[in-house]
Amino acid sequence: MPSVRTVRFIYQYPETHGATADMLDPGAPAELAVAAEAAGWHGFAFTEHPAPGARWLDAGGHQSLDPFVALAHVAAVTTNLKLVTNLAVGPYRNPLLLGKSVASVDKLSGGRMILGTGTGYLRGEFRALGVDFEERNALFDEMLDALPMHWSGKPFSYEGAHFVANDTIGLPRPVQDPIPIWIGGNSRLTLRRVAERAQGWLPMLAGTDISATTRTPHIGSIDELGAKIAELRELAGDRAQALDVTASLFDSDAGRERETIARLEEIGVTWIIAGGGRNDARAFIDEFAARCIP
Repeated sequence: MPSVRTVRFIYQYPETHGATADMLDPGAPAELAVAAEAAGWHGFAFTEHPAPGARWLDAGGHQSLDPFVALAHVAAVTTNLKLVTNLAVGPYRNPLLLGKSVASVDKLSGGRMILGTGTGYLRGEFRALGVDFEERNALFDEMLDALPMHWSGKPFSYEGAHFVANDTIGLPRPVQDPIPIWIGGNSRLTLRRVAERAQGWLPMLAGTDISATTRTPHIGSIDELGAKIAELRELAGDRAQALDVTASLFDSDAGRERETIARLEEIGVTWIIAGGGRNDARAFIDEFAARCIP
């Protein structure tokens, strides 16, 4: 059965395409976050690319502020907005460093952090960060093992492929228990991970060319997404009703947004991520909210 929860809305700070534009061209994140909260949005998100290649950027690739720094900045000027990484690449970091960053934002914000994370897809970025691309799935599963132990606030031991934690304790202990983890991607492996080990799913809805670039199966329609949600619910069993599912509305048709949102809510989507307005983000935030957010 589809979720009966009312759909909620996350504003995604616009990405910077190419290497010449300023990352703050859409507007000051703090000012936009205050505006989003006032307009009725429920969350604010940043993506990440810490070391993209110049050629990839020239070909249309994107980059972003460090999401944890940016979300802490947003947390300081807001009260209720959820703080979302959409998405942070789990294998890029030692999971204890990742756990510290996420827990710190959660603690400082009073319990508003959501870790959207995935395995990543840019080989050149993996090389630049000294991480073996072929190990990304194993490292991602280590992250899923280690984060709950780090966030427990209790001593733990864990041996990963490249680190050993002996009687280690992770502090600060976050406000939320657990901090929600939303996993991105469209593969069967991703669905199993979400069903068994996470609190939400971040499907990638894009054209076939983008799906090939991001190394994940294509989902190109609401009907296809609905079938995947049904598959996820079957895998999750008793956990199904507690799982969040997002859908992205980027560069959407303003005349059909409400119809699209209603269809997405009907198939079980619980969060809508909308991005837009790079040239006038404040106007987009206010206008989208007036059209689509109850």
